[in-house]
Amino acid sequence: MEIVLKSVYHRGKKCIAIRFDYEVTLKNYVNAFSGVYWSKTLGCFYILHSQKSLYSILKYLRAKKYRVDATAFGEKKTVTVTKPKRPTYFLPELTTEKEIAFKKYIQYLKGKRYSKSTIVVYGGFVSEFLRFTNTKLISALTEDDVRLYVEWAVRSKKYSISTHRQLVSGLKHFAIFHPECAIDEEKLVRPNKSKLLPTVLSQEEAIDLLRVTKNLKHRTVLALLYSAGLRIGELINLKLNCFDLDRRQLFIRSGKGRKDRVVLLAESFLPLFKNYFMTYQPKVYFVENPSGGQYSSGSVRKFLKKSCEMARIKKYVTPHTLRHSYATHLLENGTDLRHIQELLGHSKPETTMIYTHVAKKDLLAIKSPLDSALVAIAKQDNAHQKLFLSDNSQGI
Repeated sequence: MEIVLKSVYHRGKKCIAIRFDYEVTLKNYVNAFSGVYWSKTLGCFYILHSQKSLYSILKYLRAKKYRVDATAFGEKKTVTVTKPKRPTYFLPELTTEKEIAFKKYIQYLKGKRYSKSTIVVYGGFVSEFLRFTNTKLISALTEDDVRLYVEWAVRSKKYSISTHRQLVSGLKHFAIFHPECAIDEEKLVRPNKSKLLPTVLSQEEAIDLLRVTKNLKHRTVLALLYSAGLRIGELINLKLNCFDLDRRQLFIRSGKGRKDRVVLLAESFLPLFKNYFMTYQPKVYFVENPSGGQYSSGSVRKFLKKSCEMARIKKYVTPHTLRHSYATHLLENGTDLRHIQELLGHSKPETTMIYTHVAKKDLLAIKSPLDSALVAIAKQDNAHQKLFLSDNSQGI
């Protein structure tokens, strides 16, 4: 099997693209490499570029006797390789002018103190837009170019409404940052948000999920996600010094929007956590991979999916579903909406209000007209009940 390593820019960062003809054994082997990601845009796996990562991936691939072409990095060519198939949406590399502008745009976002994830997302869309417009000068770009790019991206990549909104936001910032272009940012309109209700597990389903998860580390992770309402990114970045077991508190530092907050640890979680800590003895982070670094969100999603299958849960469940379930169950148990907003770290109460639409506490007090009718009928004397209750059935 032949593998080609190429230098690419992806989401504003220099990366190493790993290209090869599809073969399931090789795919699984590459996917198991620490730090590897799949890019739908590039149509291949990739890792962040550094001399250490280049050396590691070469050593990893050659350990299985795979032939690797890394001549793009000055490595000796090991085999003549056929040119890999490009995805149907292959885009050209950035021109010199656009690469300079793109790097300055990333610095602009950093200067605005946007989060790392926001910079990666916005940078990825702007890079793709600049590549989509090919050799057209930045000063000549207009809203029509944006429209054509958005139509292409949404159609070919099947972007969701939320991704579509992020795409437009990234381009709006680019138009503001680079006023030399002819794009009027006020004419770039985001699609309306989808008003979808979140998927929520019942309390019984949440307990079933934990019961079927036999792996101690996995069960502890799922228990914390549900019992504290954490985002997956908050859990991955959670350090051991954030736990205050005496006060049953957990400090979430630099959560979404660079906000710190405090959440309560469930009493039932403490013995599980102590058992986990004594067994795995993590050093820095709450949950760590076998080599000691941060755990990956992909790993959490994998074992969550497996646990859902074992618990026979048919709903589409993600780590964020456990956060939705936490908030909904708090509301159903009588917790004030303002307190839930603080626990979740929401900036606006409107964000928390969505859980009032899925909580069933007040809805359970509402009786269906079918139930009311049947109760009324049951109170009647059975001996005098008619076959048809409605007089209209008698032809009157």
